[in-house]
Amino acid sequence: MENSEFHSGFICVVGRPNVGKSSLINLLLGQKIAAVSPRPQTTQRVQLGILSDDDSQMIFMDTPGIHKPLSKLGEVMNEAAIDTISDADCVMWIVDISVKPNKEDEIVFQRITAGAKPENVVMVLNKCDLVNPNQLAENENFYKKLLPDAKRMNVSCRTGAGIPELTAELKSRLPEGPAFYDPDQITDLYEREIAADLIRESLLKNLDDEIPHSIAVRIEEYKDRTETNSYINATLLLDRESHKGIVIGKNGEMIKKIGQDARREIERLTDRKIFLELRVKVMKNWRNDENLLRQLGIKRPDD
Repeated sequence: MENSEFHSGFICVVGRPNVGKSSLINLLLGQKIAAVSPRPQTTQRVQLGILSDDDSQMIFMDTPGIHKPLSKLGEVMNEAAIDTISDADCVMWIVDISVKPNKEDEIVFQRITAGAKPENVVMVLNKCDLVNPNQLAENENFYKKLLPDAKRMNVSCRTGAGIPELTAELKSRLPEGPAFYDPDQITDLYEREIAADLIRESLLKNLDDEIPHSIAVRIEEYKDRTETNSYINATLLLDRESHKGIVIGKNGEMIKKIGQDARREIERLTDRKIFLELRVKVMKNWRNDENLLRQLGIKRPDD
């Protein structure tokens, strides 16, 4: 890592909710570090994904989807995403090319242009496998009008199309400089924080409608019992009493399924045997409790 030709830099990954930001980060890194689900707002805080090789280190800043906030939680998520734009060496704007830009895409555009130069933006047109060539060209033209000076690249997180070309483009934009992290490090989060995100992912996949967004995950204990075995105790914080029965399910079947799915993902990531214990607690209006949000690691940029 003493090579004078070494390049390193920070790449801010932005976009509206549910366009595939975390999926793309996982694909670029070649392994899962970020929670993914078909639901919007799976990511609630900025997470680093670190990709190192012999002559470069790309540090991806995976951000919450920029959206119109309805609570303190939404405000903090937006602020965290927006703050990274001006600090980045490059901005990677992920859009869903299978549809035309909507109001939330326009909000992202406004935030990008307020904090970055258009030539520093790479617009990643994700989900290109979902549209035919004519529709692809038509939709791309709409996005081109928003930011004509940005580099545009077609990719598919589902098929892997365009990923090598995107990696090369991003690497070419890194400034010369030393590595910021150990080459073996792939993220800045601790295992307990990743475990909380993977439990949220399981909630989003197993529960209907808006219920998962009204649940916070608090890790009470994360303990390595042996070299190959860990114990995790987590509390699911609900803001409505009426959701408690839904989350637990008949005879505890739902919370058991949530725990099984989360445990499987945590074991895959940590390569350890996990004993996961989940509890449910009602804490009304937690999404507007900034002290609790800080405890959960969801902070404003200046905190």
